[in-house]
Amino acid sequence: MASGSGTNAQNLARHFKDHPFINVALIISNKANAYVLERAKQESIPAVVISKEQWKDPNQAGAVFKKYDICFVVLAGYLLLIPHWLIQRYPNRIINIHPALLPRFGGKGMYGDHVHKAVIASGERESGITIHYVNEKYDEGDIVFQARCPVIPSDTPETLAKRIQQLEHTHYPQVVEGVVRERTS
Repeated sequence: MASGSGTNAQNLARHFKDHPFINVALIISNKANAYVLERAKQESIPAVVISKEQWKDPNQAGAVFKKYDICFVVLAGYLLLIPHWLIQRYPNRIINIHPALLPRFGGKGMYGDHVHKAVIASGERESGITIHYVNEKYDEGDIVFQARCPVIPSDTPETLAKRIQQLEHTHYPQVVEGVVRERTS
């Protein structure tokens, strides 16, 4: 599930393309104009838009998950709070990546450049990524994995974002694979 450009979604799709038992069955976005939908086409993966309003109906949105036989949910830059009913259907089977070291710099509105600006403004010497399970609150689920990188005094949100994205692309597929193996076996 992604709300924007979808580089992590595409990276995951490519990583699992010929995997023996993990398949990216569907890409979901809450935005009809999100570039992740184009990336889904490029990777020949079905894509669906579920609007914020549609999420309120568990039968309507839930039918999409049933149709594609979804057994695990991976967030890759998805900006809406996951509804309680979906968390109940997939307990400890929804995972997210956050572009900072939680528990700091998380919560509503803390995504993308907002996070990197906050990290730099705070004077932190390091940042990184946090991969965590999803619960009913933004960025408060149990942490699965963290990787770190330095914050350089000359960093801008853009330069820090590039290093963070490298960490995401390096670690997220492997961590997802390990968690899916553990949770679905």
